[in-house]
Amino acid sequence: MVVPDGALDHRYRGEHPLRTLAYLLREDRRRLVLACGAFMVKHSPTWLLPLITANIVDVVVGHLPIWQLWVNTGVLLVLLTLNYPFHLAYVRYMSGTIRRLGTNLRSSLCRRMQQLSIGYHSRVSAGVLQTKVIRDVESVEQMLQQAGDNGLAALWMLGGGLVVIAVRVPAALPVFLVVVPTAALLVMRMRDRLRSNNESFRQEVERLSSRVTEMTHLIPITRAHGLEQDALKRVDGTLSKVLRTSLRLDLLNGRFGALAWITLNVLGAGFLAASAWVAYYQVLAITPGDVVMLSTFFATLTSSVTTLMSLTPVVSKGLEAVRSIGEVLQAPDLENNAGKARVDSVRGVVEFQDVAYSYQGNRPAVGDFSLTVSPGETVALVGASGAGKSTVLNLVIGFLRPTSGRILLDGRDMETLDLRTYRRFVSIVPQESILFEGTIRDNVLYGMRDVPERTLRDALRDANATEFIDRLPDGLDTVVGERGARLSGGQKQRLAIARALIRDPRVLILDEATSALDTRSEALIQQALGRLVAGRTVFVVAHRLSTIRTADRIVVMEDGRIAEIGTHDELIRRRGLYSGLQAAQLG
Repeated sequence: MVVPDGALDHRYRGEHPLRTLAYLLREDRRRLVLACGAFMVKHSPTWLLPLITANIVDVVVGHLPIWQLWVNTGVLLVLLTLNYPFHLAYVRYMSGTIRRLGTNLRSSLCRRMQQLSIGYHSRVSAGVLQTKVIRDVESVEQMLQQAGDNGLAALWMLGGGLVVIAVRVPAALPVFLVVVPTAALLVMRMRDRLRSNNESFRQEVERLSSRVTEMTHLIPITRAHGLEQDALKRVDGTLSKVLRTSLRLDLLNGRFGALAWITLNVLGAGFLAASAWVAYYQVLAITPGDVVMLSTFFATLTSSVTTLMSLTPVVSKGLEAVRSIGEVLQAPDLENNAGKARVDSVRGVVEFQDVAYSYQGNRPAVGDFSLTVSPGETVALVGASGAGKSTVLNLVIGFLRPTSGRILLDGRDMETLDLRTYRRFVSIVPQESILFEGTIRDNVLYGMRDVPERTLRDALRDANATEFIDRLPDGLDTVVGERGARLSGGQKQRLAIARALIRDPRVLILDEATSALDTRSEALIQQALGRLVAGRTVFVVAHRLSTIRTADRIVVMEDGRIAEIGTHDELIRRRGLYSGLQAAQLG
């Protein structure tokens, strides 16, 4: 089940990630308790086996009644048989809890991304957010899975084993409490010595990956200039470093692995000899079976402590992932529409009243911007890069909120409006058409349902798109590829226009809609745009001034402010900034 909106936006206020994790698991506490109970039953043979073995040895050596042999064997067989159903119960409850948590976290992250402002998305790269959704949640899942499987096994082995020793040979308990952690610590210290070498090997592999990626991207240039051998030498140099680092790491792994094995076995042999000596001289009341049990427990309990210590990196990585996920879930940069007035109709009057906007304390990107746009009017924004044109467009869409001043939509302050309902009356044709992996039909009708086929065809015709769609083998059902890779730039742009047309917007945003296109594609798109803008309030940004000659008004911007305003002919006669831009392009 996916959590509803806001269910995970609870208390990400920088508290310790363990508290956050406990909160996220609160709905599954009963399942976690059942999972732990099932695990205790299914894992009990591991710590009961040494005790049962000790009892059987005592039966044989001490010539005890034979029925004790059958009782101990029967108990062990029953516990081994119970392993199957209780293991399945553990997997169902534990894995189900972890998978639900992962699904809920990913769902909540995706929902929060839809709520965060465009300003936030402009600061945080899509790759970082994708890593949080995929890798960070995976790290949390791995932490819980390993803590459940290995951590519970180690804890239950330690708990059960120490209880058995305390009951059966209480005098040996202090020895175990000292010797077992010491042995585990020795092993972990040896493993820690390997970390720096593992880090060096990882870095060399990353360099190799980077080098291979670089080589594949440069293949056209390499082949064109006959530089194949030079490219191979660069890769071979990195391969040699990887080889040397990997051999050195393998030798160290072998050396420390052997030392760890020898250390544990020497300690185990010493413990076996000491317990046998105690039993032989009757220093304590220890039976031959107790000697076998204590020796077995020494190895298993040492392994359990080592396992718990080795979980530290996994747990640390998982808790850090919880913090990373919390950075998104507690991000304050939200577009808050709750409780604001719905927009049920739009005439298209947009009024800027002394509007200013600054990005994170920098100098204003837009300042003292005052402009009233009438319904059905086309206003073009021109100026050098950084003049504030795109900021004005984002203010119109509501992606940005004015730092000061007001923007009125049909006389209503946009701060008081639910912008989600307003955007149902807005369409955008961006500089680079954004298409997803799917059919032409899916891309044009994105988010719309029950649209008649005739309406779709009319929109495509008005966008001058039918002339290439009808030539495709599957027509409207042709898959465009990732980001529209199977279509040309002009074809993608015409689909973007069709997507805007079919929504019949009242406010239209054209952001460099004809840039970087060949002459024929630009002519087709200009025809389509002529149909698209009719009767709508239109804001156009264009560097190519020839595309905005017919605009009702042209706003020339400089350093975030309005420098000139008028029609094309008026601005040319004025011989100001616009006239200079026009002359520069014609020259």
